[in-house]
Amino acid sequence: MERLKVLGIPTLKYRRCRGDMIEIFQILHGIYDTAVAPVPPICQKSVTKGNSCRLVKSFSRYDVRKYSFTQRIVNIWNSLPERVVNSSSVNSFKNNLDMFWVSQEVYYNFKCDITGTGNRSLCQLE
Repeated sequence: MERLKVLGIPTLKYRRCRGDMIEIFQILHGIYDTAVAPVPPICQKSVTKGNSCRLVKSFSRYDVRKYSFTQRIVNIWNSLPERVVNSSSVNSFKNNLDMFWVSQEVYYNFKCDITGTGNRSLCQLE
């Protein structure tokens, strides 16, 4: 952990999570072809907290589905603020995401998780 901090390199866990957020941003904003990329359902209920592109978290019984891309990104995506989610381009999204996650402990410590996510899915599919 100290080596990463000295070199200024984030952990693999952080880079994977950041990469997932970039992928879902590109999927939801139509940068990817919708025939190829899985499009998770967006919550249609109006909410006062969170962003306008909140995703619906569906129930999953088995670990194969629970840890798939469309399931593991929901809580983290729903925890992002409006200014990050509605960025104008991929590069501005990356910059806004990095500024929002600047104080995350997982940046240098692989044993930690992204904080502030919890279960932020107000909509759930049964």
